[in-house]
Amino acid sequence: MENQTLGDDILLLEGLNVSPQSTIPAFIILLLIYIFAMVSNISLVSLIFLSRNLHKPVYLLYLNMSVNDIFGASAVTPHVLRHVFTPHSERYIHYIDCVVQAFCVTLYANINHTALMIMAFDRYVAICNPLRYATIMTNRMVVTLSVAAWGATFIAVAILLGLTVRLSHCKRFIPNPFCDNASLFMLSCESVLINNIYGLLYTVVIVGSSLISVALTYLRIAAVCLRSNNKVLNNKALQTCSTHLAVYIFLLVSSFVVVSLHRFPQLADQRKVVAVLAYVIVPALNAAIYGLQIKVVRQRFMTLLRNNKVSLMDVK
Repeated sequence: MENQTLGDDILLLEGLNVSPQSTIPAFIILLLIYIFAMVSNISLVSLIFLSRNLHKPVYLLYLNMSVNDIFGASAVTPHVLRHVFTPHSERYIHYIDCVVQAFCVTLYANINHTALMIMAFDRYVAICNPLRYATIMTNRMVVTLSVAAWGATFIAVAILLGLTVRLSHCKRFIPNPFCDNASLFMLSCESVLINNIYGLLYTVVIVGSSLISVALTYLRIAAVCLRSNNKVLNNKALQTCSTHLAVYIFLLVSSFVVVSLHRFPQLADQRKVVAVLAYVIVPALNAAIYGLQIKVVRQRFMTLLRNNKVSLMDVK
C-alpha cells in the first residue's frame, strides 16, 4: 500500500509504538536523557578544550569519546522525538536523509569501538610501561591515532553505505525508529549477497579487533598487577581501568541485546526501545563516568553537592 502512496524518494518509518497515554511520559524521559547527554558532553569538551592543564593524552581521549557521543546522540534522538507525536502513517523521511542518518549511526557505533581500543592501549602503556608513558603516549600520538581511527572508519562505512545505495529499492517501509544500513538494503528486491558479506567481514574486523585488543590488554594488566606488590600501582590500575571496562561492557551488552532481539519478532517493540535508548544512554553514561575522572569536574561536583546540602539545612 505504501508503495502506491509514497514517491520514489520518500520512505515510511515505523517509529516507536507508544500508546497514547504513554506518549508524553516517553517524550519527556527521552528528552531529559538527551539534554543531560548533550549538556554533560558539551561541557566536558569545552572544559578539556579550554583548560590547558587538561591538554594531556588521557583527557584528549575523553574529548574524542565526547565528540563522538554528541555526534551519535544527535543523529538519532531529535529525529525520534519529532516522530513521537507524529501519526504512524505520516512518519516520512527522504531516502537521502535516511542514507545520511544510516551513515552517521554506523559511523558512531564503530568509532565507539576504535576509541575504546585506543583508550585500552593508553591504559596498558600507563600501567605496564609507566616509565616510557610520556614518550609513547604523547598528545601527537593520541591525535594521530584518533584521526586515523576516524578516517579509516569513515572510509569503511562509506563503502558499506555505497554498496547499499547502488541497489534499487522496491519497498518503502522501514520497520525501525531510525535508519540504519540493514534497514536500507532490505528495501531492495535485488541480491544483497555482497552487502551481507562485506557487512559481516567489517563487523568481525571491528568487533573482533576491539574484543581481542581489550581482552589482551586487560590480561596483561592483570598479570602485571598480580606480580607486583605495589599497592599504589594496583589501586591506580583498578581506578583507571574499571571505568573503561564498565563502559566497554555496557557497549557490548547493549549491542548484543539489540542484535539478539532481532531473532524474536514478537519483541520488535522492545528491540526498538532498546535501540533508541542505546544511542542516548551510552553518551550520557560516558559523560558521567569520564567527567568524574577529571579532578576539576569531581571537585566542582562535590562543591555543588555540599552547597545544596547546606542550602537544604538552612531551609530546615
